[in-house]
Amino acid sequence: MDYGRARIGLAIATAEARLARPLTTLERVNRNEDVRRLRDLVRKHEVKQLVVGLPLLLDGTRGEMAEEAERFAQRARKQIGVPVEMMDERLTSWEAERLLEEEFGKKYRDESERKKKSSNEKPTVDSVAATVILREYLAKREAGEGA
Repeated sequence: MDYGRARIGLAIATAEARLARPLTTLERVNRNEDVRRLRDLVRKHEVKQLVVGLPLLLDGTRGEMAEEAERFAQRARKQIGVPVEMMDERLTSWEAERLLEEEFGKKYRDESERKKKSSNEKPTVDSVAATVILREYLAKREAGEGA
């Protein structure tokens, strides 16, 4: 999950294949509605664990957004009832933009301004950032299991 003040990017992976892919992007409404919609998606996709990106500052310290993301993760843990882990997400949005430009070309940034019409046609920076977070989490977990 790539938590933001305006949107929450979501990605999903199967436990067997461990392949992360973009799922959707939720436009933020309010805390209760955001958690309710997230709970619905968790049930629909039979999610067993959530991974929330922790937006640390480049020097590794915690800023205001890191505190906000952690509060959201705690609320999700209590209200959804699945384990929630935090994962360092520094530079994931930058990497997501780079991946989208590779996939859809340089015009992606310009078109993203007009994405309202085609929001279902291609992934958003937020959902791709969530995918990057989830891939890094899975790789870290797999490396830990292999050690």
